[in-house]
Amino acid sequence: MPCRSAITSMSLGRCYAGHAFSRKLDMARLYGFHGIELAYEDLQDVAQQLPSKSEVHAAMVIRKQCMDRDIEILCLQPFLHYEGLVDRKKHLEHLEKLRHWFLLVKALGTDMIQIPSNFLHRTQVAQEFHVALDDLRKVADLGLKEKPPVRFSYEALCWGTRCNTWEMSWELVRRVDRPNFGLCLDTFNIAGRVYADPRQPKGCAVNCYDELYSSLTRLVATVDVRKVFYVQIVDAERLENPLVEGHEFYDAEQPAHMSWSRNCRLFYGETSRGGYLPIFEIANAIFNKLGYQGWVSMELFHRRMADKDDNVPNELASRGAAAWSRLVRDMKLVVDVKGRSKTKGRPVTR
Repeated sequence: MPCRSAITSMSLGRCYAGHAFSRKLDMARLYGFHGIELAYEDLQDVAQQLPSKSEVHAAMVIRKQCMDRDIEILCLQPFLHYEGLVDRKKHLEHLEKLRHWFLLVKALGTDMIQIPSNFLHRTQVAQEFHVALDDLRKVADLGLKEKPPVRFSYEALCWGTRCNTWEMSWELVRRVDRPNFGLCLDTFNIAGRVYADPRQPKGCAVNCYDELYSSLTRLVATVDVRKVFYVQIVDAERLENPLVEGHEFYDAEQPAHMSWSRNCRLFYGETSRGGYLPIFEIANAIFNKLGYQGWVSMELFHRRMADKDDNVPNELASRGAAAWSRLVRDMKLVVDVKGRSKTKGRPVTR
């Protein structure tokens, strides 16, 4: 499958800031995106506007809206705080929620749920590796029983409680050993663990270049590209001051990497906005050395998403499309026929 461009629906503006899903979808279409990662908060927002308040009904509405615009739904995400819970009653509640999500993905016409690594407090997440492994096997097996089967894409967040590197996520995927359970590789989270440290004056970890080189060498040597279900391409801004107590983004209840992530992620190549992570090197390892082809999501988490400015969806879709064009050029990506119609972030007429 040639590379195809997607964008996270939430990355086009937060619904609680008044950015309607239909408007965001229009902007995704206008700027040539062919898929979306559907954020659960957007589905909930659509449901609240329906007389029935039904999430399944909302999923059906969203599916039609996407079909009308020739946009595919890549996945529903994020299925939060699932694996390794110490409280096994909460674990069972998550399994009940998962059964509901199975109904949602079928109504949406997609076949994939994204699971980010658990980032609850360490007292709430078991240290033992086998607990997380057993939990993730359980969802994979439940997904296999669905008709059609449901896939899961597991992503290591760089502030995850027990799983915070791609290596840990790959070990879990490898040992779950189910055809419907694979990886989501996120360039921000890869860089965030081995290269970046927002608490430091220069935003970089100790031995960052050596650590990144070693990590990417291992990635190319060990990951089975067939188990990479999709890729998220994301950068982030270098902060002027370390993200420690007293910084405007500091939150005593959050790891620094999480606070940085929530406020400061950027699209690929946005150096004029402060982007500094080695995303080119990470993307080159994924696309040109590992040989990944498939869905590529231009993801963003940034304080701009929460602005009530009506231009937010248009601005962010335009910036995301420009980032996709840079990525295609820099990586020399092979894209499908639709992908060739989108150049340099200019609106596409269909």
